[in-house]
Amino acid sequence: MEKVYEFFGTNVFNDSVMKERLPADTYEILKSSIKEGKGLDSGIADTVASAMKDWAIEKGATHFTHWFQPLTGITAEKHDGFISPTEDGHIIMEFSGKELIKGEPDASSFPSGGLRATFEARGYTAWDPSSYAFIKDETLCIPTAFCSYSGEALDQKTPLLRSMEAVNKQALRIVKALGFDDVKRTTTTVGPEQEYFLVDKTLYDKRPDLIYCGRTLIGSMPPKGQEMDDHYFGVLKPRVAAFMRELDKELWRLGVLAKTEHNEAAPSQHELAPIFTTTNIAADHNQLTMEFMKKTALRHGLVCLLHEKPYDRVNGSGKHNNWSISTDTGVNFLKAGKNPADNKLFILTMAAVIEAVDKHQDLLRIAVATAGNDHRLGGHEAPPAIISIFLGEELTDLLNSVANGNHHDNAKRVKMKIAAEIIPEFKKDNADRNRTSPFAFTGNKFEFRMLGSASSISDTNVMINTMVADVFQHYADRLEKAEDISAEINLIVKEVMENHKRIIFNGDGYSAEWEAEAEKRGLLNLRSTVDALPLLKTEENIALFERHGVLNRAEINSRVDIILENYTKVIHIEALTLLDMINRGVIPAITRYSNILCETINNKNSIRVDSSVESELLSRLTAANKELFSLSSALKMAVASSEREKDILKKATEYHDTILKLMADIRKYSDSAESVVPESDWPYPSYGDLLFKI
Repeated sequence: MEKVYEFFGTNVFNDSVMKERLPADTYEILKSSIKEGKGLDSGIADTVASAMKDWAIEKGATHFTHWFQPLTGITAEKHDGFISPTEDGHIIMEFSGKELIKGEPDASSFPSGGLRATFEARGYTAWDPSSYAFIKDETLCIPTAFCSYSGEALDQKTPLLRSMEAVNKQALRIVKALGFDDVKRTTTTVGPEQEYFLVDKTLYDKRPDLIYCGRTLIGSMPPKGQEMDDHYFGVLKPRVAAFMRELDKELWRLGVLAKTEHNEAAPSQHELAPIFTTTNIAADHNQLTMEFMKKTALRHGLVCLLHEKPYDRVNGSGKHNNWSISTDTGVNFLKAGKNPADNKLFILTMAAVIEAVDKHQDLLRIAVATAGNDHRLGGHEAPPAIISIFLGEELTDLLNSVANGNHHDNAKRVKMKIAAEIIPEFKKDNADRNRTSPFAFTGNKFEFRMLGSASSISDTNVMINTMVADVFQHYADRLEKAEDISAEINLIVKEVMENHKRIIFNGDGYSAEWEAEAEKRGLLNLRSTVDALPLLKTEENIALFERHGVLNRAEINSRVDIILENYTKVIHIEALTLLDMINRGVIPAITRYSNILCETINNKNSIRVDSSVESELLSRLTAANKELFSLSSALKMAVASSEREKDILKKATEYHDTILKLMADIRKYSDSAESVVPESDWPYPSYGDLLFKI
């Protein structure tokens, strides 16, 4: 049996492989570039490329690709063979430094939000040395950034790398001001928890809505859902356990630090969580995780659903983004330590995050704005659309004490002793966890819980990094001028707790009382993508991103248009799919069963037997069918009308306000009919089958 430590990372051109295969001087240059985030000398590219090629061919690779992340939400790759012809009719295997550093894909076929016209096709992919190359499907995959011919970012990696550099630049000023003279670089780290559903493929193949949309558009709830709480952390079903074991092995070979796996709250819902790693690598790894979840599931006769809300009235899936920042010497900015009241870096960072989140609530909401996630946010199973921070009473008291100039006694961690003597003592954490908070401090990190399960984590971390960098810049300016660093930090904390305390909420984020309270506090409640997204184009936000070199005005405007266009396309496809299912499946099924009822009524009446039950059923189904036909016609006309709208925001608003409402109305009548029509006569697998038959 293979041992994990023997095959972990075997398909990755990682540090140990580079050290073994590269000349010592080349290895040191490359390693230094990666560690310090400096530009790489292109002169060593041929040497690196040759070593990569030899290693990849030994692993069975025949092709290479620049693996990049365009603004589609998924990855892209164009495969080129290593082969080059020789004069004698044979081939040699070649891969040059030029091919390693730069690729040229067709930029016109990817979303650009108007940055590129269709006839302006040239784009570039550029090697990211900080993310290791890897082998997938007999292909050497080289993580790359993607930009247009004129230099604008057309991907998710480029702004992420820029934001990491922005926060590093300002964080270095902070640590230098606090006396950390040995620090050369700071890095943000992330551990994204990935939720997902599994469904039997034979059932999936009979559901057009799952095939085309990733979520069910109709479906009546079974007698049992998740109300018994018996699925969460429950024993894994053998089929699911086998899938998880194979998925782990696939990911481990790619160096992905898959760590924790368990059943989630809803039936057939699960989670995988990795160990923290550098943010851009975490983003790459999460894309690989989603890809291999889908591939591996198919080999087990399953389909992995990554949609945020595959089933109505059932818990949706999120992706919890655990964010932190550390120095190259191993200091975590968010680690309180034994004496948090004396930990200036920790207190200052907490203040910075509080201020950043309060000032930029809109950016955090925008970061998670998708058509799929709109179905999830605000339900009693996910964070509300209102942004708030959970600190816990102990940490809130600490910051208030610093702000008021009071002495704060460091809380001692209480030892827990459960009644049974056999159970050993353990230390209780200083703060509870709040699962209703969208942005919660959970010890050494902040957990942002609003991100949708299908999304890349890049946009979210671009937002967090940039807004924290901006606050750090302001603090660094003050600290560098301060005569008394401690006094200045106390003053900063005082100002933050006076001006931004409204964002701190330690209670139940799902309650109606909190929604009313949040409104009193002046917090934003951006319920949908169309409410949130236009705010990205405010002059204040454009100035923020341009100030730190993360995104320019044109790049921001293009992203707004791309997301809105994607939003309308998603709902457009859903509306057409629903029309097809209703007109070709549901209405005929109701009609067939109605005919059976008519025959039964006629037969009973002919022998003078009471047929009131059948008559009542027939009346209800006839009414439902009439409404379905009428609403379907209205939906078809509304879609056609929305498609004629040229203004992208107005179009998206029409889809949100009109199309989604009509779809919800249609669903109501369809689900009502499904609860009456016999299962054998219903055209699609039921929720009970989808959720429980694995």
